[in-house]
Amino acid sequence: MKVLWLTSVYPSEKHPSEGVFHETQVQELLKQGIEVTVICPNPVNPPVLRMLKASYRQKRDLPEQEVRNGVKVYRPPYPALPGQLKWAQPSKRIAASVLRAMQRHQLSPDIIHAHFAMPSGGAAAVIQKETKIPYLLTLHGSDVNVYPNYSKGAKAAFETAVRQASAVLTVSEELAKKTNEMTKVEAKCLPLGIPLRSFSRTEEGQEGIRKHLRLPLQDKLVVFVGRLVKEKGLLELADAVSSMDGVKAIFVGKGPLAKELKERAGASIILPGQVPNEQVRDYLMAADLFALPSYSEGMPTVVLEALALKVPVIATRVGGLPSLFSTYQHLLVEPRSTRQLKEAIHACLYENRWNEEVKNDLHEMVHTEFSSEHNAKHLIQQYEKVFNQSTSIV
Repeated sequence: MKVLWLTSVYPSEKHPSEGVFHETQVQELLKQGIEVTVICPNPVNPPVLRMLKASYRQKRDLPEQEVRNGVKVYRPPYPALPGQLKWAQPSKRIAASVLRAMQRHQLSPDIIHAHFAMPSGGAAAVIQKETKIPYLLTLHGSDVNVYPNYSKGAKAAFETAVRQASAVLTVSEELAKKTNEMTKVEAKCLPLGIPLRSFSRTEEGQEGIRKHLRLPLQDKLVVFVGRLVKEKGLLELADAVSSMDGVKAIFVGKGPLAKELKERAGASIILPGQVPNEQVRDYLMAADLFALPSYSEGMPTVVLEALALKVPVIATRVGGLPSLFSTYQHLLVEPRSTRQLKEAIHACLYENRWNEEVKNDLHEMVHTEFSSEHNAKHLIQQYEKVFNQSTSIV
């Protein structure tokens, strides 16, 4: 079966961590015999805007086509505007660029797998009308919880993408339920998987890993991995840690909040910047605990990675995290609460809230339910169902 993946984020040489969870899925699908081609449309802002702000030209350096780990990846440019998902949906512009790329490179997929309702899902709906190629849509979190609230146009784009899809998947049960409430479409939960072999503990101890990463040996370390933006609850995390003796926060990643974090917490935080994907495991193993105090989430793979390594996790009661933590709801905190975050950090570091039983239970659950191999097998079943439905109609 030939599947065209349509997504707004996918790793590249210049941005190796962007959408790495997609690449994990794609590589597993390849192992199981699915032929996957990726199209990741590249937004290009008008020249005058690119002159005004560096962030408006940050993706100009991406190649229009490449082969990455055995997968053909195309990045056709399309005319974009800053903040377009809030007010000027780019579905038709993206669809036009994708259709040109499909024609130029003679792509004839059996189905399209679109990721995120906006912008990829909206574009897939347009492409379906033009080509009659069915599409499956995966919803990841912000496309359900955030973007539909921006405007009537954004809400309409979300509803169109969901209702015209041949099948809808979500990365958590909570997203499936909310999607049904918003659109009356029955979505199926299929959590993202992680490559378990890449997230197993090595023989090297925590002290050795910290020495290798040049991290403090004596302090308690709270590690965050992800984009440095306010919505991840990083200001609250910085405030919580800055008032605790002998505790430092390591913010692994890049983003617009980096400067403010440093100014806010000073010596209490360390900013290594973006690191290679293979080094994420080292930072997690160097941690006394991992923290993700987001305002909203789908099913964050980095939490699964931490749990697979038996690293204690502090996270907020949002998205798919309550169902993930199951009987351990007391380990979660409310979003935007510096007080709760500080109390949870203290309890984890000094009161043994994360005992061996908790670590083992959650570790076993991740290994049973969240492997990339398990994910791919179920995803292929969905592909076959969508394809068979489309051929029976014809």
